[in-house]
Amino acid sequence: MSVEEIGGARVPGATHRTAFDDETRARLSADAAVIKARYPQERSALLPLLHLVQSEDGYVSPRGIAFCAAELGLTTAEVSAVATFYTQYKRHPNGDYTVGVCTNTLCAVMGGDAIWEELSDHLGVGHDETTEDGAITLERIECNAACDYAPVVMVNWEFFDNQTPDSARDVVEALRAGTPVAPTRGADHVCTFKEMSRVLAGFSDGRADEGVGAGPATLRGLELARQEGWTAPPFTDEERTRAAEQARTPARGTPRAAAPAAAAGERPASAAEPTPAGTPAPGAEQSSAERPPVSEGDVSAEQEQRKQSSDDAKES
Repeated sequence: MSVEEIGGARVPGATHRTAFDDETRARLSADAAVIKARYPQERSALLPLLHLVQSEDGYVSPRGIAFCAAELGLTTAEVSAVATFYTQYKRHPNGDYTVGVCTNTLCAVMGGDAIWEELSDHLGVGHDETTEDGAITLERIECNAACDYAPVVMVNWEFFDNQTPDSARDVVEALRAGTPVAPTRGADHVCTFKEMSRVLAGFSDGRADEGVGAGPATLRGLELARQEGWTAPPFTDEERTRAAEQARTPARGTPRAAAPAAAAGERPASAAEPTPAGTPAPGAEQSSAERPPVSEGDVSAEQEQRKQSSDDAKES
């Protein structure tokens, strides 16, 4: 395994020598210190650190990988393994705006496929491709948990509800022209991909309370419940008792507390009960047909055979 100097830090497994300049690295390191302080183990900060370097370069660049590795004492291979697993981390330069068209089942049948075809033809790009002006990266995306507003288009993870091919085309044209665009719900206007990445790294932009939150369609079920006086049923006494018993029962693999010593003349609590004849030793193989009866409705193989013989005799 190679060890190279990157930005003043020795990074195991590094295969490139690119690095941030001193000023940028100092600024990112200060931000990284804030992020790492949130976790009991520093390596747990990798996900937000990847968003941090993405906010700098517009994607998870080789020098961003090296920075994360140096900050957390990981190899670049370990960092890359995480960065390539999640689709929100881009391994090539991304556009200023990621436009995601949901083509999952409901959005697709409500017009998502038509929106995708319109935007792909209009922009001249396919999935995860960026327009020549660097403004738009187009993606097919899975469910955005906004089925009540299908079909949905996302721009840097802001919602654009109940879209049509025409309205979606108008959105991307406004973005390319530099015109502020307001999502249907959420912030007052869409931020850039780099700005969004910094928010995902854990640094607030002060806009969390802007705009509309949940819309009428999302809240309809809650409104009906309030109008009709519907509430979740309370726990019954039996359910409370069962929950209390489960809470007292040690989980599998948890050692039980030692039993108290028996008083003089008493049988020790750990003494085993007499074992019925024919009961196999713990762990021994046993056919279910050979086991002794354990309840009134249970019969042994011998008893079943006698019963069958008796039934046959009656029929004859």
